[in-house]
Amino acid sequence: MIDRNLHRPAQRPDEPAEDDAIIGRMFRRSLVGLLAAAVLGGATWWFLRPPPQKLVEKQTEVAPAKRRRTEAVELPAVPFSDQTAAAGITWVHENGARGEKLLPESMGGGCAILDYNNDGRPDILLVNSRPWSAEQAGTSRATTALYRNEGDWKFTDVSAEAGLDVELYGQGVAVGDFDNDGWCDVYLSAVGPNRLFRNEQGRFVDVTESAGVAGRTEDWSTSCGFVDYDRDGDLDLFVANYVRWSPDIDRAFRCTLDGSLRAYCRPKEFDGAFPYLFRNDGNGRFTDVSAETGVQVRNPDTNVPMAKSLGVVFVDADEDGWLDIVIANDTVQNFLFNNQQGKRFAEVGLERGLGVDNNGQARGAMGCDVGWFRNDETLAVVIGNFANEMTALYCSKGGRMLFTDDAIATGLGPPSRIWLKFGICFLDVDLDSRLDLLVANGHLENDIAKVQKSQQYQQPPQLYWNTGAARGTELQKLDAAQTGPAFAQPMVGRGATYADFDGDGDLDCLLTATGEAPRLLRNDQALGNHWLRVRLRGNGTSGNRDGYGALITLVNSGGTQKRLVSTTRSYLSQTEAPVTFGLGKSPQVERLEIRWTDGQTQSLDVSEVDRELLVEQPPGPGHP
Repeated sequence: MIDRNLHRPAQRPDEPAEDDAIIGRMFRRSLVGLLAAAVLGGATWWFLRPPPQKLVEKQTEVAPAKRRRTEAVELPAVPFSDQTAAAGITWVHENGARGEKLLPESMGGGCAILDYNNDGRPDILLVNSRPWSAEQAGTSRATTALYRNEGDWKFTDVSAEAGLDVELYGQGVAVGDFDNDGWCDVYLSAVGPNRLFRNEQGRFVDVTESAGVAGRTEDWSTSCGFVDYDRDGDLDLFVANYVRWSPDIDRAFRCTLDGSLRAYCRPKEFDGAFPYLFRNDGNGRFTDVSAETGVQVRNPDTNVPMAKSLGVVFVDADEDGWLDIVIANDTVQNFLFNNQQGKRFAEVGLERGLGVDNNGQARGAMGCDVGWFRNDETLAVVIGNFANEMTALYCSKGGRMLFTDDAIATGLGPPSRIWLKFGICFLDVDLDSRLDLLVANGHLENDIAKVQKSQQYQQPPQLYWNTGAARGTELQKLDAAQTGPAFAQPMVGRGATYADFDGDGDLDCLLTATGEAPRLLRNDQALGNHWLRVRLRGNGTSGNRDGYGALITLVNSGGTQKRLVSTTRSYLSQTEAPVTFGLGKSPQVERLEIRWTDGQTQSLDVSEVDRELLVEQPPGPGHP
C-alpha cells in the first residue's frame, strides 16, 4: 500500500515510528549546538572580563546616643478619704441584674453635681436603674436620688421633697437652665422614654411631654448635655443613643463567655442608633432637628445608623466661635461634628484624626473629655476605651482641628491598657496649674476572671498626674502611696465627676458603680498651692444663664490655662458649673479673660486669689 500524499511506504502500527527517529536526531544536533555556543560565550567572557576590584570596608562613625536630660520629678501626695458613709449617702445602684445578663445591666448610671436650691453649695444627683419586672422588685423602690449639701460633709436625701424620686431604667443626666430663669433644670436619659424636669425654685416638675424631648419609647439613650449650638441665648439639648435593643433581641443572641457561661452581648451584635438634637424654641418647647442638622450618620455599607454612642463632650475644636460635638462610639468610629455656624453639622472624625486608632481600627469607646493639658494651644480629646485597649489622647494645635493620638508619647497609654475605662475627666487635683486625669474602671462581666486571668470585675480607679514640661508633659499614674488606699480600692466603676464640696479650693471626686454604692472622695492634699474659682452668670438674652460655652483664659507664672464652661463630660455624668484654676505657688494672676458665646470678650483684674469669683455677662448687642 502506497501513501499517495507523501509518496513513501505507509507505516504499519507495529513498526517503529520513523517521525520519532527524525525528531530524536534533530534534538541531539540542537543540544550539541547549544553546548558549543555556551563554551564559546564563556571563553569570550573570560578574555574580556573586567579586572577584579578590591573591596574596601568603610565604617561609618555613629554618634553615641544621648539621654534626654529631664528634671527629677517628685510625685505629689494627693490623698483622698472616703466620706460616703459619714456624709449620709446610703443610696445603692440597682441595675436589675438577676443572672439573665441583659446588656443595660452592665452600663451603670451616671451622676451630676448641681446647686439645685441656689444656696452656693454643690449638691449630688445619682441616676438609678431598676429591676426588669415587678416580681423582681418586690416591695422596694429603686429611684434616682438627690442629696442636698448641708455643709461640713453632711448630705440629706431630699429626693422625694424635691420631686426627683422617679423610677425608670435611668442611664445619664444633663443639668442646665433651659428656660433662663436662674434655676438649673434636670434631664434624665434612660432605656425607654427620657424625662425633663423643670426646677421651680427647688421643686422639680416633669415637663417632658410639653417640651417634646422624651424620644422614642424603643430607644436607649446614654450621655446627654445642654449646649447652645446655635448661639441664640438659650440651651439646646443633645442626647446620645447607644444601640437598637430590646430584651427579646438580646436573649436571641445567646452570648457566652466560654460556650457555657452566659455573657453580656457585644455591641457589634446590635444595630446602631441615631442621636437626638433638640433645638430650644424659647417657649418651653423643643424641636427635634436631628435629621436637618446632619447628626444622623448612616453606615455606608448597610445604610443603618452607624452611631453606638456612650460619651459626649462639647468644644470649639476649630476656634471659629461655634461649639462642635465629640461623640465616643463603642466599636465603631468616633464622631466629630463640626458646627457649620449653627445651621448644620459636618461629621469629620476620620479625616481629622480622632475617628479610629493609629492602626485604623475602631475601639470600644466609653467616656470622654476635652482640655488644654499642656497650658499652650494644644487641645486634647481624651477617650476611655475597653479592656486591653489604651486610653486615647487625641491632640490638636491652635484650632487646626487635626488630631494625633499622643497616648503613648505622654505615658498615658501603656498603664491604661489593661483596664476597662468608663468615666474620665480632666481636673487639677493638686492645684499646680496643670490638668491631671481621673478615670473610673470596672469590667462588664462578674465572671471575667474565669476566662481572663489578667482581668477582674472590680477594678481600681486611676489618677494620672501631669508632670509638665520637665518630663515632656507626661501623664504619670499615681499609686496608692500618693492617692491613699481609699482612692485605690477596686470597684465596678462607671460615672466619674468632681466638685469642691467643702469650699477649700481643691476638687473632690464622686464615682458611681453598677449594682453598687457610689464613692464620695474628699481631696485631702495639703501642698500649699493657690487657686481661683470662676463662676459665670449669663445675661439670659444673648447668652444662657449658666454661661455654658464660654471660654475662660487665665495667665500667670504657670502658663496659659484655658477652661471651657460646660458640665457635660466623662460618662453619663455632669461636673459642677464653676471652673477651678490651680495657681501653684504664685498668688498672682496676670490676666483673666472670658470669651462669651455671643462673641463678646471681657477682661478682668484679679487682685485676690484663693476665692471664688462671680462674673456677670455684659448686656448683648441691642440690649440695655
